[in-house]
Amino acid sequence: MPRSICIVSPGNLASNPRLLKEADALHEAGYTVTAVVCDYTDALRSFDDDIAARVPWSVVRVARPPLDGPTRFVAGRFAALLAAAGAGVPVALAAQAYGGPVVGLRRAAVGVPADLYIGHYMAGLVAAAGAARRRGAMLGFDAEDYHAGEGTQQAMTMVRAIEKVLLPSCRHVTAAAPLIADAYASRYGVTATTVLNVFPLNMAAAERRPSAGGGPLRAYWFSQTIGLDRGLQSFVRAMAQARVPVTLDVRGSNRWGHGDRLLELARELGVEGRVTLLPVAPPAEMVTLSASYDLGLSLETDVSENRRLCLTNKIFTYLLAGVPVLLSTTPAQCALAPALGEAARLAPLDDPATMARVLEELAAPEAREAASAAAWRLGRERYNWEVEKGALLRAVGQAFDDARAAA
Repeated sequence: MPRSICIVSPGNLASNPRLLKEADALHEAGYTVTAVVCDYTDALRSFDDDIAARVPWSVVRVARPPLDGPTRFVAGRFAALLAAAGAGVPVALAAQAYGGPVVGLRRAAVGVPADLYIGHYMAGLVAAAGAARRRGAMLGFDAEDYHAGEGTQQAMTMVRAIEKVLLPSCRHVTAAAPLIADAYASRYGVTATTVLNVFPLNMAAAERRPSAGGGPLRAYWFSQTIGLDRGLQSFVRAMAQARVPVTLDVRGSNRWGHGDRLLELARELGVEGRVTLLPVAPPAEMVTLSASYDLGLSLETDVSENRRLCLTNKIFTYLLAGVPVLLSTTPAQCALAPALGEAARLAPLDDPATMARVLEELAAPEAREAASAAAWRLGRERYNWEVEKGALLRAVGQAFDDARAAA
C-alpha cells in the first residue's frame, strides 16, 4: 500500500507555494498526499480554485471559523499568568491564546487517514499533532519561519510553549533556512533538515534575457502585501542619491496604503515617476514577472529574530529568473551571499550612500551582464526545486525508515 501523508496549513493554497512544492514532490515520489488548508481570503479564492482543480493530490479546504476574539483574550490572559508564574502552559491553552483555525483544521485532518501528518505554522502543527494522536500516526513539522522569534512577546511565549511540547515528538522536521534550522536545534534540541524556498525549473523561461545594457537600472520587489518594514524606503533613498538612473517596481496589495506612502517618499526625494506600484499576481507567474528586471530586492530588516534568520522565496525567485539580488545585511543573507558570488550584492539598510554606490557599480553594462549570467547559472545548477526537493524526500523517507526500525 502507498504510504500516505497529510499536510496541514492555516494558509490559503495560493499563499503557500512551499506547501504546493512539498505536496507535488511527495506525490511524484509515490506518496498519497492530502493538503488540509484554509479558505479565508476572498481575493485568493479564484487562485485556490484553479490550483485545487489542477493538482494531482487531494485538497480539503476549511471555511473561516467564527470570530474568537473574547475567547482568545481570556485564554491569553490565563496563559500569560501561568507563564509569568513559571508554570507550564498547556498546548491547548497556548494554541487558543495564539489564535488561528486549530479546531477546524484538526477536525478536517482527523478525517484524512495518513501515516504522517506534517504541520505548517502553529495552527497547522497543533492540528496535525491532534490528528496524529487520534490516528496513531507520525507527526512532522515544516518551519517556514523561526516562529519562536516573531510577533509580540505573548505570541512568542505561546509559540515556545507549543513547540517545546510538540517538536520533540516529531519524526520529521524541516526548516526554510540554515540559520532557522540552527535556531530550532539550539532551543529544542531537534535536528531540522534545511529545505530552501526554491522553485521548479519549469517556472522559468527557456532562454536567458540578455542584459539591457545602458538604460536605467530596473529594480523589482514583490510580496502579497506592500509593507513599510521591508527595506523599501531605504532603497528609494539610495535611488535618490545614486548618480545613475534607477527605477523601482513594487508588486503587492496596497490595502493598508503603504504603497502610497512609498510614492509620497519618492516625491519628497525627487524621484517621482521612478517608483511604480503593480497589482498582485498569481504565485505561478512570479518568476516570469521578475525576468524583465536588472535587479531583485530582498531587503529584510532586523524587525524580528525571524527576519534576521530567514531566507525568503524572493531570493530564489530572482535567481531562477536570471536576475541578480540586492541583499540587506541580515545574518542569514550575509551567510548566503558568498555562495551567490556575482549574482548578489550586499548593502546595509541604514546607509543609503553605500547602497547608492552599489547601484552605480551594478548599473555598468558589463557588471549587469555578469551578474545576470551568474544568477541564471545558479538558478539552473543549484537553486531550483529539482535539486532541493531531494532534501525533503530524504528527510521524509528517513522518518518512515526510523518508524519501521522502531516497530
